[in-house]
Amino acid sequence: MRPTRGLEASRLHGVDFTSAPRARKPITVASAAAPPAAGALALGALEALASFEAFDAWLCAPGPWVAAFDFPFGFARDFVAAQGWPLDGPRAWAEVTAQVGALSRPALIGRCRAWCDARPAGSKFAHRACDASAGSSASMKWVNPPVALMLHAGAPRLLAAGARLPGLLEDGRTDPQRVALEGYPGLLARAVLGRASYKSDAPGARTDAARRAARERLVCALETGDHPAALRVGFGALREACIDDPGADRLDAVLCLVQAAWAWSRRDAGWGLPSTIDPLEGWIVGA
Repeated sequence: MRPTRGLEASRLHGVDFTSAPRARKPITVASAAAPPAAGALALGALEALASFEAFDAWLCAPGPWVAAFDFPFGFARDFVAAQGWPLDGPRAWAEVTAQVGALSRPALIGRCRAWCDARPAGSKFAHRACDASAGSSASMKWVNPPVALMLHAGAPRLLAAGARLPGLLEDGRTDPQRVALEGYPGLLARAVLGRASYKSDAPGARTDAARRAARERLVCALETGDHPAALRVGFGALREACIDDPGADRLDAVLCLVQAAWAWSRRDAGWGLPSTIDPLEGWIVGA
């Protein structure tokens, strides 16, 4: 992986992503200054990006910044091979991502559906190597959750913006001052809450006392550092906004921010990623 000189004054970001941003369900960005002093991270801002145009402009903002994004960066190698897409070479991920971006959503769903229809029950989806340890859904799922559509909307935008993706794309065409990592808020949330639900976009979720209590428990764990990343988060005036948000977009952005900070503290040790990761599939930070 490439050197990390010049990133000492980075901004850190966590991005809760959606494949259909709008005013009621924006892409949410949590931000903080780096470095986190003595294991503490002060939440500085929560920003709502209600369109892809706003997100694209945000991606192209000058660095240095390091961000963890809540969408898969790649498909499983077996699925990529079955599509006849490139498998090897220093820009294989970029070439595959460009081909994915050129597909319509229905065309991508059709490819995912065809893969699943040809396989027996219990083995429908192609999983990446990181899915087992992260507990994440297969990146080819197009419903519940629609992560394939999130990849389709997000990964080509990272490519177009010229961001540096450790382990996937770090050549001379990428900007070493804008570092993109794959995050997954469920990884930290489950470590604190187990399988307890803490969010819902369903009508009436705002009055769900059990989920609100779970969000407050998660916020408390982040404040004390009682979670695998062990960073303490100062929420400041934004604490209640994170607890009161029934869809937990703000809290998920903060969880990704914590993952970005964890990786940033290991920037000179491969960002905390395994020494060998599949350069097509990618890896979730902390998995």
